[in-house]
Amino acid sequence: GAPVFLGMQAEGREWPTLFSPKAIARFDYVFSDGMTIVDHRGRRARLWIKEEVDIPDRQAFMNRLVDTIVGIIEREPIDLYVNPTYLPDELAADYDVLWTAARQQRVIEAAARCGVAIEINSRLRLPKADFIKAAKKAGVKFTFGVNNTDANLGRNEYSLRMVRECGLTWQDMWMPKPDGQKPVQFRGK
Repeated sequence: GAPVFLGMQAEGREWPTLFSPKAIARFDYVFSDGMTIVDHRGRRARLWIKEEVDIPDRQAFMNRLVDTIVGIIEREPIDLYVNPTYLPDELAADYDVLWTAARQQRVIEAAARCGVAIEINSRLRLPKADFIKAAKKAGVKFTFGVNNTDANLGRNEYSLRMVRECGLTWQDMWMPKPDGQKPVQFRGK
């Protein structure tokens, strides 16, 4: 009865096996990200925890990350892909080199094909304008977020700047699907 949307944060790649489709469908939306992956050693790695990140080959890591993101978008019953294009601290300085146009395009095409919206994250300042413009052109919808680690949610300054810079309108923004049209209710059928 409250005038808010209720969301489910889905972390780890096993989450769809932990909840029934009926339980998942109770939420207005489901979101996930690629910040928890299975790394080259076959281990769970939370990319924001330095001690869990092992990157002997940067290009191989990026290929694994993009494959993981595309897999999340294609196989997990999510509405929103958040913390887009996030890189662990040891790679973040080379963002523009590592997030090639081809890698970005794979993520954008998966989101467009599967109807998954992309978050514009104000705390992380991701994704960058070129990604947003390409995603808009492909018909991807957007949401705003902050991946808050504390009570300071900010004012979505980066998201609002991207709206202006990328020419986003209200038609480019995502809205929850009605019951019966949620990803968990129609994917795989």
